[in-house]
Amino acid sequence: MSVEALDIGDERPSSRIPGFYQLALTRRHKELADRFDLTNEELSLLRGAGVDGVAIADKMVENCVGVLCLPIGLGLNFRVNGRDYVVPMAVEEPSVVAAASNMAKVIRASGGFVAEANESLMIAQVQVLSIEDPYGARAAIERAADRILATANQRHPSMVARGGGARSLEVRLLDSEPEMLVVHLLVDCRDAMGANIVNDMAEGVAPLIEVITGGRVRLRILSNLADRRLARARCAIREELLERPGHEGAAVAEGVIEAYRFAAVDPYRAATHNKGVMNGIDAVGIATGNDWRGLEAGAHAYAARNGRYEPLTRWWRKNGLLHGEIELPMAVGTIGGSTQVQPILGVLRKLLRAETAQELGMVMAAVGLAQNLGALCALASEGIQRGHMSLHARSVALAAGVAEDQVDEVAAKLVRLNEYSAAAARRVAAAE
Repeated sequence: MSVEALDIGDERPSSRIPGFYQLALTRRHKELADRFDLTNEELSLLRGAGVDGVAIADKMVENCVGVLCLPIGLGLNFRVNGRDYVVPMAVEEPSVVAAASNMAKVIRASGGFVAEANESLMIAQVQVLSIEDPYGARAAIERAADRILATANQRHPSMVARGGGARSLEVRLLDSEPEMLVVHLLVDCRDAMGANIVNDMAEGVAPLIEVITGGRVRLRILSNLADRRLARARCAIREELLERPGHEGAAVAEGVIEAYRFAAVDPYRAATHNKGVMNGIDAVGIATGNDWRGLEAGAHAYAARNGRYEPLTRWWRKNGLLHGEIELPMAVGTIGGSTQVQPILGVLRKLLRAETAQELGMVMAAVGLAQNLGALCALASEGIQRGHMSLHARSVALAAGVAEDQVDEVAAKLVRLNEYSAAAARRVAAAE
């Protein structure tokens, strides 16, 4: 989907909320209520009223004993394809939301992100074993493709009515002992992530495939390497906007390039590089009720698609601009699955305003690119620890039992002292 394909004339709240992080929590809620027309009930969900569903959680997982809450921050300043997005991010790690918001602000000043996404095609795999004539079986499946697709679509007529469903199939002969054949159903899941639909279709066509091939079907399940469902985002940043105290913008840009080149040739560095990308993407995935574990599996498998593990982003300099791009599988949905289960997810969707799976995927790709840039800029200038530890100091103070009304002051002193232990936090608090 290109910029031209989007209607960017819609009215939506700006993702620029200057000084938002400095407001007290009650003031932040008032700001959101005014901008997004949140009701008192919706605000109460953000405050954790009623624990938002111990009873719901008991129906979601086995042996449930409670709920574990994550902080929800807002990624601000995002402009993707000319539209503003306030991006909910559920994450416990300090600095993730701040880094994404800061880099989105820098990128916004150079025009924002341009993004696109493929159709919502997922792959259902059907493994076939005990085949006497693998090549003959492959030819037979290809001849029966229409019949197999029709059988799959009979399982989900409502999906077909919405323009989705099983579109095509592929047959692969894998070099294994014994030899095995794998049938791929390519299923358009529209705005659903589609795991349940895809798995059910695989189950539904298995008996027919056994008849056609004379073989024995074993596994029938989706693939999390959703390489037909990619999202991409890119940006071009004026280098002077990257300036930091003691570091010129051009020097920071060159540092980003040097860090990227390191990841491009070394899988040990690439793993950490991509972990930073997924810090942001996972946080949005959790806040929108999507399967962040599937996103992780797909991203890292895609990073190894060329036979070695590589970075998911690419950076280069040209004509005074730092250019960046990202491409990765984005199997996410805005309907179905867990996206509708917990009431607070409805509030967060109201803030984000990403209506389709493709739109959500594009925003998440932009978040991943921003998150990566934040980490690389820090590494290229003051180092990763300075900014991270200044935010981590608040967690140290809380863990040390410091009273809530003292946390910010104690954290500030820990930063000045460059001490981040619980003992130091308690000592500072006692001296207040």
